[in-house]
Amino acid sequence: MSLSFITRDQLEKRNYEVASCENGKEALKLFKSQTFNICILDVMLPEMDGFHLAKEIRKINKQIPIIFLTARSLQEDKIQGLKLGADDYITKPFNVEELCLKIEVFLKRKTVFEAGKKNYQIGKYQFNVDQQVLAFGEAERKLTIKETRLLSLLLQKKNSIIKRESILLELWGKDDYFLGRSLDVFISRLRKYLKEEENIHIENIRGVGFKLNMNT
Repeated sequence: MSLSFITRDQLEKRNYEVASCENGKEALKLFKSQTFNICILDVMLPEMDGFHLAKEIRKINKQIPIIFLTARSLQEDKIQGLKLGADDYITKPFNVEELCLKIEVFLKRKTVFEAGKKNYQIGKYQFNVDQQVLAFGEAERKLTIKETRLLSLLLQKKNSIIKRESILLELWGKDDYFLGRSLDVFISRLRKYLKEEENIHIENIRGVGFKLNMNT
């Protein structure tokens, strides 16, 4: 009995509506034809692996949560998945209860997040949280859910230090090495996105956390 069948069966018993595919190409085709709330990708998919599939999914939808299932324990593999835009990972063999907990956490956070503040003025930038858009003049950039939530968190605590572990717990629900590396990638992206405003700077407080300095 395949892992895909067992996982689907267990999720359906918990009242989730599940669509499963045997390979990456089939999964991408299905993703393009339907609307989903979350993606659970096996890294070792045939025809198109999970990393490539995640990259293609992110071209279509930057917001949907992605969880990787991986038998690989190498740090580089986990970090690669997070850099590609995955929100979390589970190492096989895994407990279905753990997977369900992660699914519930992501769906619940999305609901709570959408109920928060909708717009921010960041110097010359306009940040629409609801639309997940960062605009500078006529130029608009669509952000991922993680980028949107991280920027919102920094703005809520602007000009104050936010501990690294607090950010990790808020965005991922846990504090570990791999997610910490992923957080650094997200911080670098936000710095790049905000580079046109010289009065905005995300400062790295070494060994402590980050601080969004706003002098506007």
